[in-house]
Amino acid sequence: MGKSQNIRVGLIGAGPRGTSVLERLLANWAATESQGRSLHIDVVDPYPAGPGHVWQPEQSRLYLMNTQSFYPTLIPEDERLAPPLGGGSFEQWRAEQRSVGGHGLSAEERAELAALASDDFPSRALYGRYLRSTLEELLDRVPAGVEIAFHRKNAVAVHPLAGGPAEGDPDGSPGQPAGGGFDVELDDGARLTVDSLVLALGHLESRLNPEQRSFREVAGELGLLYVPPAAPADVDWALVPDGETVLVRGMGLNFFDVMGQLTEGRGGQFVPAEDGLQGKLKYVPSGREPKIIAASRRGTPYRAKAGLDGYYPKSVRLRYLTESAVERFAAAGIQPGFDHDLWPLLHRDALWAYYSTLVVAEPVAVSDATEFLAALEDFLQPHAHATGRWENQVGELVSTHVAASRRLDLLGLAAPLAGHSFASRKELDAAVVDYLDDDARRSALGEADPVKMAIGALHTGRAILKSAVADGGITDESWVGELRGWFESFVEGLASGPPALRAEQLAALARAGVVSFVGPDPRFSVDRSQRAFRAVSAWVHDDAAEARTLIEAMSPANRVGVSVSPLLRQLLADGLVRPKVMMTAEGTPVQTSGLDVQPHPYRLVGANGSVTPGMYALGLQLSSTQWGTAIAAEARPSDGRGYRSGQRTLRDADEIARDMLGLPLQK
Repeated sequence: MGKSQNIRVGLIGAGPRGTSVLERLLANWAATESQGRSLHIDVVDPYPAGPGHVWQPEQSRLYLMNTQSFYPTLIPEDERLAPPLGGGSFEQWRAEQRSVGGHGLSAEERAELAALASDDFPSRALYGRYLRSTLEELLDRVPAGVEIAFHRKNAVAVHPLAGGPAEGDPDGSPGQPAGGGFDVELDDGARLTVDSLVLALGHLESRLNPEQRSFREVAGELGLLYVPPAAPADVDWALVPDGETVLVRGMGLNFFDVMGQLTEGRGGQFVPAEDGLQGKLKYVPSGREPKIIAASRRGTPYRAKAGLDGYYPKSVRLRYLTESAVERFAAAGIQPGFDHDLWPLLHRDALWAYYSTLVVAEPVAVSDATEFLAALEDFLQPHAHATGRWENQVGELVSTHVAASRRLDLLGLAAPLAGHSFASRKELDAAVVDYLDDDARRSALGEADPVKMAIGALHTGRAILKSAVADGGITDESWVGELRGWFESFVEGLASGPPALRAEQLAALARAGVVSFVGPDPRFSVDRSQRAFRAVSAWVHDDAAEARTLIEAMSPANRVGVSVSPLLRQLLADGLVRPKVMMTAEGTPVQTSGLDVQPHPYRLVGANGSVTPGMYALGLQLSSTQWGTAIAAEARPSDGRGYRSGQRTLRDADEIARDMLGLPLQK
């Protein structure tokens, strides 16, 4: 176990990522001959360890997770790794708690568990309780020779100690702890000395952009209310006046958190719709709700998730963007581009998922279904037809066999209002409600709906893309201009949406007159004469929406270069870390969102381009090396269809833990 008999490590950040490293340190220590050695672990976070900042069990139960109960886990299920000392997936914890009556849980937690099924979406508060319980179980089983100290403080600075890399390891390569170590300064003046440390910082506050800063300043001048980007649980929603009009910018996942707090959180209720009413739900107001006017670039919220009993549709089997296809690029020494190499394969999978579902769900929409599918399969084969573009061949085939109203416009799915103009906001509201009703109906159909299965193929393909990006990478210009340039926002709007219940609730609120909409591509400003914020869409021929309150329904920007974290700013200023810089297709350097690291494990790169020995990163700050860093690790699916990306964050934690302990990395 390396050369040191006594190892001291630091974990800065005690949410799920930091707790994963802690769990892996304990598991690997227990699985290794450690007699006569000691391990001291300092865990630094102002929030309670386990849940960390985002998953506090005391937050509102109106905030839901975006994955179902069967999905997330903190504990790895990989036989190649050291066996866990305790704990299991959220689903295992849920079943165990139900079997023992929720012993030790609060009345609210027991009530939620009693009604929570495997395919339901838990509250973030309940997931936080799982994280806390799992950590408590691990702490009851700490192996001999290990001491853990929790510091409910902020780390504000880290300074290398003299000594450099360990003896015999001049280049700081994996397998040896740093010889010099680090001095970690806390906000109360205390200092910790560690051999190595992990930055698992999670969501950090960031500087506002120029427009946001101007809105905040004007709000102070005119007595308006401006709510900047923030984690919804951090906002004091009582500041939003009852009954007044409020503008809400952003209709992604945070929007539904805002919506819930200003409606159900004000005493309103959703009840089953009565016979003769449209939709599944009716909203019964309390009278305290603000009048919400919602705006986003698309003009509509994200599409709702399909009703499935698994994370991926069982009927969707990727044929083209497969792990073996990605491996062929690596074997040929090719670093793929997204638009040129990867998207054409995923596009094929989405087309096949849609049309193979359509011929079953709506056979009258397709003529000569057997002939159509055979020809479609032929045209979708990569490199099968050298002459002409395959998309054109598929388009001609579809125009011959598929009813015009049932042809797939894949890119159009993410922009349902594109190209449409509206005589009034009332007309727009009706169109958005129709979209929500249709989307909720499709979600209820699940695997029988062609649109949801096309989206299901994109969602499934994301798992392959995550592995491709993390393992071999894609070209810089492709990452900047293609994957992050257009595909990320496109696929998130389709496959990262809320539970279908949220679409049904939003439609009910719009029918009740509690929510209305601005329209696509809104422009925001301040009318000083009216002392109000304004929002207008060129696609809606009506007066601008005005309100004395503007809420940014989004989280702070996940960009290390604009973070206001004192620790991260100090590390950047001192050159111990640096943002990842990539080159565009025009040869222009672009500072990306995450830190520069050298895998594996993810060791931080300093300003001079050298690795900072003994300093690691895990989680959101890896967003320029990994794609989709925010989502939890995936518990092993019951059908065995897990993808390698599902538990990558846990394998990353294991690699970091082993390197900190001086153990060889698993192959």
